[in-house]
Amino acid sequence: MKLTVLGFYGGYPTDNIGTSSYLLESDNFHLLLDAGSYSLLTMEKYVDPLELDAVLLSHYHHDHIADLGVLQFTRLLKRDEHGNRAHMLPIYCHNEDAAHFEQMTLENVSEGIPYNEEPKLTIGPFDIEHLKTLHPVPCYAFRITERKTGKVLVYTADSGFIEDFIPFCESADYLLADSNFYKGMENHTVHMTAKECGQIASKAGVSNLILSHLPQTGDWNNLIQQAQEECPRTTVQLAEKDKHYNI
Repeated sequence: MKLTVLGFYGGYPTDNIGTSSYLLESDNFHLLLDAGSYSLLTMEKYVDPLELDAVLLSHYHHDHIADLGVLQFTRLLKRDEHGNRAHMLPIYCHNEDAAHFEQMTLENVSEGIPYNEEPKLTIGPFDIEHLKTLHPVPCYAFRITERKTGKVLVYTADSGFIEDFIPFCESADYLLADSNFYKGMENHTVHMTAKECGQIASKAGVSNLILSHLPQTGDWNNLIQQAQEECPRTTVQLAEKDKHYNI
C-alpha cells in the first residue's frame, strides 16, 4: 500500500501546508484518511475526487474534517468526462457526536457509516481495527492491515499517551503518530510528545515512525532527535507534504 501525506499540521494550516490528511492506496482503491484543510486541492494531484472510494475519519475537530464539506459539494456538482456523477461515497466515522455524524450523509452524495459499533471493519483491500484515544472529544486510532501483503499502518490520530497504544501498534510496519508537542510536555491529555511516540515505537517493535500533526513553531529536528533517542532501532522521519511512503 502507498501512503501520501496531503497535510500534516495540527490545528491550522500555514506556509501552503494543510492540516491532517492522508491518502492510502492499494489495488487502485483510494482511501482518504481524515480530511483536513487544503487536502482536496492536494489530493487532486494524485486522484480525481470523483474517483475517491471511501473516507475514514478519526474525529470531528476542524483540522481533521475542514475539507469534507467541499469534497461532498465537489461530488455533488462535478461530472466526469462522460457527464456521469460520482458514486455514493461511504464516510466511515463514529456516531458518538450525533450532529456531526448526521452531516456525513448528503443525499445522493455520501453516507455516514459508524465504525465504532464493531471491533473491526473492512474497507476495500484494508482490514481496520480501532482504538479510542485520549482526547477532549471522541477520537479513534486505526490499525490498518493490507490483506494481500499483511503490511500494517497504525495511525494514532489525536491523543495523549495511553499504554494501550503499545499492544495496538505491535510489530507495525509504519506508525503515523501525533507529535504535536516537544519533550517536557509528556502526560498531556490532548497530544503526545515526540519522546512518547518514540517510546511506543520502541516497546511495540515498530519498524518506521512518521511524526505528524506537527506544531507550527520550534525546531522539528528536535522532534526527530527526541523520538530517536527512545527508539534507536526504528527509522524516524517527519511527515512531509506530497511525500509517498511505500508500505
